[in-house]
Amino acid sequence: MTRVPLPDSFLRRPITHRALHDRARGVIENSPAAIRAAIAAGYGIEVDLQLSSDGVPMVFHDETLDRLTAETGPVNARTSAALGRIRLTGSTDTIPTLPEVLALIGGRVPLLIEIKDQSLVMGPTDGRLEAATAKALQGYTGDVALMSFNPASVAHLARLAPDLPRGITTSAYDPEDWKPMPPDVCAHFRAIPDYDATLSSFISHEAPDLSRDRVAELKAQGARVLCWTIRSPEAEAEARRVADNVTFEGYRAALPA
Repeated sequence: MTRVPLPDSFLRRPITHRALHDRARGVIENSPAAIRAAIAAGYGIEVDLQLSSDGVPMVFHDETLDRLTAETGPVNARTSAALGRIRLTGSTDTIPTLPEVLALIGGRVPLLIEIKDQSLVMGPTDGRLEAATAKALQGYTGDVALMSFNPASVAHLARLAPDLPRGITTSAYDPEDWKPMPPDVCAHFRAIPDYDATLSSFISHEAPDLSRDRVAELKAQGARVLCWTIRSPEAEAEARRVADNVTFEGYRAALPA
């Protein structure tokens, strides 16, 4: 197992957070419309994955359907076919699968995939979502990178997709923001202790916390630093003092000339 470098394409183009969404225009986060908009604009794309009850990676952020659809309850209680019939609120789009999104992107822009924590407590996972993701990516020729807040998930990815770049999504882990996670667990993950054990090549760090000494230490060791979530040109300029690239939403980040 080796540390796989993050392709330069992830550093050249700003990355759209959950694709280039705009709810006011009926373009919902992680939707096919948002993905098409990001491709048309020439941006990189970040998406999130949850697992259906029949083991299919679904491009959807939340553990439950409540916020983004008229349905309720956990995503993982429904089959991929059932989820694929659920319309995203304010849109004609339905919840896409990862294979559908890969076909839509077709390697035209870099794709950053976040595996959502399936344990819900940042603990060990069964590896089903990671295995399904690795299987879906077999044969995909576009630039893709994988990450998760949960280092156990990243460790699964190192085993299941050893040739793909992987990283850890990281945070200030303010205990108030991460309740009910205990403060000592927050302190543990705040130190980003699993970067080397997972042979990660990048982090995607919470933007207001980019000045943390541990981020500088990892960058000095060769880690690429992405960040989340930037919402203005001013915040982007500040983040780029440390970060190699930004994940953004709510405005149009400048593309390289």
